[in-house]
Amino acid sequence: MAPAALSGTVLSAIPGPVLAAVVALLVAVFVVLPSAPPLRHRLLRAALLRASGWQRRRLELQSIDVQHGQERRLRRLLPPGAAPGSDAFRERHPLSTCCSDGERAEPLPPLSLWAVLRSCWRAEPPLQGVLLYLHALHRAFPQALTLRGTALLGWAPTAPRTPGFCPLPTLYCTPPEAAALPLRSAALRVQLLFALQTRALRVLEARLPNELHDALVALRDGWAELAQDLALGTLSPQPGLPEEMRGRLQALLVPDSTRAAELRAECERGFEGIVRRLWPQLQVVVVGTVRGGERLYCDALSRAACEGLPLYCPWYRVAGALLGVNLWPKEPMPRFVLCPEWAFCEFLPCPAEEEEKQCTVLLGELWEGSEYTLILTARPGEYRCRAGEVLQVAGFHKQCPVVEPVRRESQALSVRGENIPEEQFCRSLCRAVGMWPGARLMDYICVESTLLGASSGAGAPHYEVFVELRGLRDLLEGQRHKLDHCLQEDFPIYKSFRFKGSIGPLRLHLVGAGAFARLREAMGCPVPMPRVLREERLLAVIQGTVIS
Repeated sequence: MAPAALSGTVLSAIPGPVLAAVVALLVAVFVVLPSAPPLRHRLLRAALLRASGWQRRRLELQSIDVQHGQERRLRRLLPPGAAPGSDAFRERHPLSTCCSDGERAEPLPPLSLWAVLRSCWRAEPPLQGVLLYLHALHRAFPQALTLRGTALLGWAPTAPRTPGFCPLPTLYCTPPEAAALPLRSAALRVQLLFALQTRALRVLEARLPNELHDALVALRDGWAELAQDLALGTLSPQPGLPEEMRGRLQALLVPDSTRAAELRAECERGFEGIVRRLWPQLQVVVVGTVRGGERLYCDALSRAACEGLPLYCPWYRVAGALLGVNLWPKEPMPRFVLCPEWAFCEFLPCPAEEEEKQCTVLLGELWEGSEYTLILTARPGEYRCRAGEVLQVAGFHKQCPVVEPVRRESQALSVRGENIPEEQFCRSLCRAVGMWPGARLMDYICVESTLLGASSGAGAPHYEVFVELRGLRDLLEGQRHKLDHCLQEDFPIYKSFRFKGSIGPLRLHLVGAGAFARLREAMGCPVPMPRVLREERLLAVIQGTVIS
């Protein structure tokens, strides 16, 4: 009997938790003993899928009584001897101002077989989140977890061991060392080359949509050089790629003139739907986030390069804490089940009441269709933090709320207290760009004039907006005023301040191609794209790219 058939027969004969434990122990033996990569991959995948099914059943049980799960999670976060119960906790601890920095896309911990074994009866949120992701992915796309069938595009300079979404190393055709290169542009190009070498990809992962966007821009601008590297099995020298590392990575490449010819032919046809044409067996594109400033890249990818492919975001993270999981990979709009035992969550109804009247509601007290500001307790000692996140309740999974992120409060524009949210500003900007014939918005960022200091002039405080456009090389004065007019039409309070002269006219700057890729490089770590710039160092970078 073939090894695959034998393992399937054995696995189906043993029930639930016992099977997960047996498989995990078998895997531990096979990891120690030398074995063929395909067999090792099948055994590891079998162990993880069994554990993932167990965790999905565990989530269904937790969803029956969310308040009990929340109280249990709170007890784990409080010090020994603290008074039990959420009511006593809320009386003792006032709301704090903000959470610790959580914009960084934290990598997953390395795969631990003993952690998989322990997950049969208990799992911490990161591991349970991974297992629930694998369950949802495998259920929607049964061929997704094939050997070397996943390519990763993502920069992780501080965590080279496990930069991907799944701690199963045999899934990936991209070497983990590529993610740790010192320059973001070099890391993305090397990963793209290894992805192009593998025609039979099933999953394309990007830690952030802006990384996938920039990698595909690099493909559009440099496909001829990439095709040459594929044909020769070489890795061209480039900034940010140390020579010693280049030699090690080049040793993993195999000359493939057929694949190089296919790359040239597809790129010469154009870049609409290029992802599906280059990888005809690709089933899904998995991204780390779709909220806030990353939404612009997701929309652009779905319309053009990734046309016809689902974009799946598995998790909902806020302030570095894992809060929810997306159980519906094929749906176009991501929705997340808030898991009751991952963090203790409270909510302030929107619009906000006066400070002294603010009273939070708990996870089991939310109303469908309402918007709430998130109050988070996710780590010991960091209690009742304002997460700066507004979400909307889209429905329920049993008792667990199913939410959609709405906006990040930290990305609102305000020079006089007018508070223009990022998603509404983006809509106004897109409307203005639609009035410029032939123009297409590629990227943008805003600056409040207070950051510019004396260079902003002696006038009233105002916004400065930097945009990257395609199809338009210059802006006439009348076109520049369109955005200010759109904002006045969309926001009466902004119009009032403009009429009184309390806010000066918006200033619009056109930047050159690649300006935002250089800005993301200068940020120094992979973070979701901000839409309001608050660092002078980064302001100098974007100002240096202005062409009009």
